Amino acid sequence: MPRRISLTCGMLAGVVLFGCGMPPAVRVMSFNIRYGTADDGANRWEVRQPFVLETIRAAEPDILAMQEVLAFQADELREQLSDYAFVGVGRDDGERAGEMAPIMFRKRRFSLVDGGHYWLSPQSDQPGSVGWDAALPRIVTWVRLKFSSHPLSEIYVLNTHFDHKGETARLESARLLRRVIESIGGQPVLLVGDFNCGPASAPYRVLTEEWRNAMEMYDAHAGRVPARGSGTYHGFQGTRDGERIDWILHNQRWRVLDADVDTRMFGTRFPSDHFPVAATVELVPVTRFGAM
Repeated sequence: MPRRISLTCGMLAGVVLFGCGMPPAVRVMSFNIRYGTADDGANRWEVRQPFVLETIRAAEPDILAMQEVLAFQADELREQLSDYAFVGVGRDDGERAGEMAPIMFRKRRFSLVDGGHYWLSPQSDQPGSVGWDAALPRIVTWVRLKFSSHPLSEIYVLNTHFDHKGETARLESARLLRRVIESIGGQPVLLVGDFNCGPASAPYRVLTEEWRNAMEMYDAHAGRVPARGSGTYHGFQGTRDGERIDWILHNQRWRVLDADVDTRMFGTRFPSDHFPVAATVELVPVTRFGAM
């Protein structure tokens, strides 16, 4: 069990001040921006970077989770998106080496209560560890955020990128994340990322269908985008007939207001080889401890 999320962190699950109302809705975005050293020719990072920034700004996310972010890309994004705070480290060394799965959030809306990173492997606290049959180290970034307008309302956000080759690694990664979500208890949870598998996969079922308690997770896009024609990986071709491998999952503490797959183009170019996904969600009031 990853030790960086306390098993007692669900103790405040039922704290809601109804006299103060509920926090405003939250816009969350997951975006695999494609690592910046890839030999992509006309789609190389220096060409795409303005498109990535414009896509993010147009979506106006309160919480932005990204994948395949190298340190120099993170530096550029932090400079250009200065109204966001940044939490993220490289998966190879826990500092700046290797891809990051960072979380950015609007400073005016949230403050950071806690956060950290762990690796999708049996040695989850070991930077650079490779789990099961994975081809590469895989990381999870998590944050515990407090609403500036409602300081007693806190949420958890987890961002990850599952392995692209290891089928066992993806399944075990889902099981590890499930244990983490259960350890959080009744607090509002958002789990987002590039899972490298679709809604028909075993990892998806582990995370959304096999719960036997009140911590069920739900897919923000299920029933809101077509089962077919909403693929998110397109390899700079713009095709939409693949699987939706980028997800935004939430527990029962959230209600989904809308969800979409952003397929915008800039002339003949796309900002990335993935379409970003976004959803607008709002907290559901807690009527008593442990019940919605």
